[in-house]
Amino acid sequence: MQPHHDGSPLHVSNQAPVLGDTVLVRVRIPQSWGGVDAVRTRSNPNHEPRFSDAHVIASRDGWDWWEAPIFVENPIHGYRFLISRSDGEKVWVNATGTHSIETLDAEDFKLVTYPAAPPWVAETVLYQVFPDRFARSAAADERPTPDWAIPAIWSDPVDDVPPGRSQQFYGGDLDGVTEHLDHLQRLGANMIYLTPVFPGRSNHRYDASSFAEVDPLLGGDEALIRLVEAAHERGIRVIGDLTSNHCGDGHEWFRAAFGNPDAPESEFFYWLNDEHTEYVSWLGVPSLPKFNWNSAELRRRFIEGPDSVVGRWLAAPYGLDGWRIDVANMTGRYLDQDRNELVRRTVRATMLEVNPDTILLGESTNDAASDFQGDAWHGAMTYTNFTRPVWGWLSLADRESSYFGLPFGTIPLYTGRQFFEAHQQFTAGFPWRTRLGTMNALDTHDTPRFLTNARPGAVPVAFGLSVTPPGIPVVFAGDEFGLTGADGEASRTPIPWGTEHREAAGSVDLYARLIRLRRSHPALNGGGMRWLHVGDDVLVFVREGAHESVLVLAARADATVTLDAAAIAGVEAAMPLVGEAGLEAGGGAVRLTATGPTFAAWLLPGVQLPEFGVVAGGSGGEDVAGQV
Repeated sequence: MQPHHDGSPLHVSNQAPVLGDTVLVRVRIPQSWGGVDAVRTRSNPNHEPRFSDAHVIASRDGWDWWEAPIFVENPIHGYRFLISRSDGEKVWVNATGTHSIETLDAEDFKLVTYPAAPPWVAETVLYQVFPDRFARSAAADERPTPDWAIPAIWSDPVDDVPPGRSQQFYGGDLDGVTEHLDHLQRLGANMIYLTPVFPGRSNHRYDASSFAEVDPLLGGDEALIRLVEAAHERGIRVIGDLTSNHCGDGHEWFRAAFGNPDAPESEFFYWLNDEHTEYVSWLGVPSLPKFNWNSAELRRRFIEGPDSVVGRWLAAPYGLDGWRIDVANMTGRYLDQDRNELVRRTVRATMLEVNPDTILLGESTNDAASDFQGDAWHGAMTYTNFTRPVWGWLSLADRESSYFGLPFGTIPLYTGRQFFEAHQQFTAGFPWRTRLGTMNALDTHDTPRFLTNARPGAVPVAFGLSVTPPGIPVVFAGDEFGLTGADGEASRTPIPWGTEHREAAGSVDLYARLIRLRRSHPALNGGGMRWLHVGDDVLVFVREGAHESVLVLAARADATVTLDAAAIAGVEAAMPLVGEAGLEAGGGAVRLTATGPTFAAWLLPGVQLPEFGVVAGGSGGEDVAGQV
């Protein structure tokens, strides 16, 4: 029972303000917390503090709701609340919680005036496909094996030792993806993320030799068109994967520049000698030369305008619905040079010009906050705020595994408190709408499969946590089949088609049931989030909206939690949605019980409040707006 604010529509009047707007923001304070004399917001536009006064606009269900105006003066406008208690104490409320000392500007709540993500981003469930390992169509049998490849049949185990690590070739193609869209509909996923489809000399294709065509080994341009059209007919979007940091050493641009300082493409790369035969590459890997984004011509060809690589594949006849950008955190950065902001903003400007109804996700392995303030990326593919905390809380002890972003070794084990603290500190750095677009991935093609190191019975808890907090739930193709893999290469397992109706049917149904929970409830697709209980073995929070709320319990062991009934309005009317857990309400308390690893959710009534600018029982709009 602490003061609470987030960026959801319950708390912020305008989700997409522009410079010069006045936005109304609300903080709720529990009446049991004690007397409050005043509440003010503190913004810091142009690094000069500004304050505005708040007024109580509603008192109900044990809470006082205070509302204040904020005049938006910067594209990323930070704000926090200052509460003056009746006992003289001053309390700050920011994105990390409640504090008795002054807080960092970096942890402020944020209003963002850059163009917002499409509304459907908050309702997205992402399904990641690694094309070589997803499915082979009959046409794949007619294609010759490339000269770089080590051929494998679908039942062969993955070879994660070089050269097989990057050259083992199963021959999955895009028509194979199209032929299994029924499976995605069964799951309920509504966006496919394809790892690179451009030609390269590896099974992963992150070493592109061209951005001008789809790899013929995947079926070529026409196969991509067929996939996107078929997916769109089913209400499923498709996004591609671009390597903005580097290309392959077989790329036409690099081949034109290598050893040829006079070539126009020479300015696309960083050279270490005058002959242009030594160059900078991704982490020193010679096959992945690094792009030099100081080049205006590179920007023109790759990211600027409808005719660029970025623009072309979003337009007809291809119609991709967005991009995931590989190693976005490294893009444009070399020694004292930093063109990252220029690149990401240019990419988004092109997308807005070609098709504004598209999504832009950027990979950033660790703390992504500095690059993800809403100026371009809609969300992060990162591991700090969700993946690693979930692994820490739900993994077995003493498991040696590749823990992506940290050295290979034992996975650090977390208590529920540590899970909460890790999640909270990294999500606090994002604006609210960036949180809505950030990926909640249990694993990806770059990590071990979650199940490899999971506690027995932990998968429902882990995936339940993927679908219920703010962010985009992620299924890496094969997770729903119960696949395992000890690192990012070993996890790229061919999908065992046929088992989804036999051995893997129960696991597939579990994923489908939890995705259905996510997609069926507006509170889980943009509603606010408030933590209610954090224990070593159990976590409880509520997602709240005007029309409904959803109470969530995640437990890794037997647990009993007693909450003040005032913390959860309408709990007497709770209706179970998923999971086997007990809920008893009475005598001013709520008792939740769970046996063993358990994930459960209940439907609650929504939070009913006056419209913004209106005080309950009368109009207060003029008084409130006049406090700027």
